[in-house]
Formats: sequence, structure tokens, C-alpha cells
Amino acid sequence: MAKSKGVSSKTHTQKQRDDYANQHNPNNKAYQARVANEKKQSKPLRKQEAKREAKLFDELGLNANLDWMCYSNPFDLY
Repeated sequence: MAKSKGVSSKTHTQKQRDDYANQHNPNNKAYQARVANEKKQSKPLRKQEAKREAKLFDELGLNANLDWMCYSNPFDLY
């Protein structure tokens, strides 16, 4: 039996069903508020995160060039 989306009238009151419907209707303020809150709480984009991290590393003086790690043989260090 497939799971249905929504709220059952057997287990929820009319007020609970109305609230659920309002939060899942794109034309409703409750829906728009829920979507806005989800966007605020979601993880920042990777590009923005990388820029912030690079700026922090510059401030801390940790901006060393690590290209040698990419193109060298790791066993040369031992």
C-alpha cells in the first residue's frame, strides 16, 4: 500500500488539517514563510563557503601554495 501525502481526518483535527493545507499551498503566506525559513536555515552554497574560507585563511596567514602536493609523488616524503 502506497503512502499518501497529507493528513488523515481520522487522526487529526480540522484545525490541524487546515494548518497543514495552508503550509503546503504556494498561494498562502504560511507556505511562503516556511519556504523562506528553509532557505535561511539551509547550508550556504559551496562557492560562497569557499570564498569565506579563503578570506579567513588569508587573514590567518595560511594561504600557502599547495600545488606541490597535487603533482608530486607522495612517497617522496618518506
